[in-house]
Amino acid sequence: MKKTYFLYTLPFLFFLSCKNEKKDSIAETKAPAINQVEKTDSLVTARIDSSQVPKALKYKGNFKDGFRWKDKTGEYIVVTSETGVYINENFHHENDGSDAEVFAQCYSLENNQQIWKMNDFIKDCMVDIDAAFKKNSLSVTDLDKNGIAEIWVMYEIACKGDVSPSDLKIIMYEGKQKFAMRGESKIQTGMEDQGKPVFEGGSYTFDKTFKEGPKVFREYAEKLWNKNMGE
Repeated sequence: MKKTYFLYTLPFLFFLSCKNEKKDSIAETKAPAINQVEKTDSLVTARIDSSQVPKALKYKGNFKDGFRWKDKTGEYIVVTSETGVYINENFHHENDGSDAEVFAQCYSLENNQQIWKMNDFIKDCMVDIDAAFKKNSLSVTDLDKNGIAEIWVMYEIACKGDVSPSDLKIIMYEGKQKFAMRGESKIQTGMEDQGKPVFEGGSYTFDKTFKEGPKVFREYAEKLWNKNMGE
């Protein structure tokens, strides 16, 4: 009798199992999608858009790019934004010039506390003005495999009325430690008699923190620079 009872219950148990699996499957499809998730041994990252920035986190200007990640120290978000050309009433203007700013802000998602903020700008410019991040240059890495994310931003700023290189910068943060790479964009200024293009700019220097930091940081920075130094 026991064997017969067990055989009769098998279809019922199978039905319950299928029902639970179907329920779990439905629940998974309703979960919010994460864009471009990348995983390493110590890091999980996802690129986000402006709709995925918590409303409690404020930023100035127009959203440019963003990342959300989790490392061994917690869960964080970084947002880059640009003002475009405008007039900042807080800047001192000697001329009737315009202003432009870029921002990058990192927050802890555990308490919405700001971890670091980067701001650069051009002010009171009477000619062509630019302050903008390089497209898709924002990245989150763990190159030294220490479980703490490195956040990379790259942007150019310029106030010029001629054909000349712009100021170009790469800023990286590991935790609250800042690394900086500064130089000029590379532009074509003409052609030689043989038809060979002539370029100007493209040089850079590392700050002390970069020079004394892991070699893998400088290697990554140079690749990022070479990829995006053109205007």
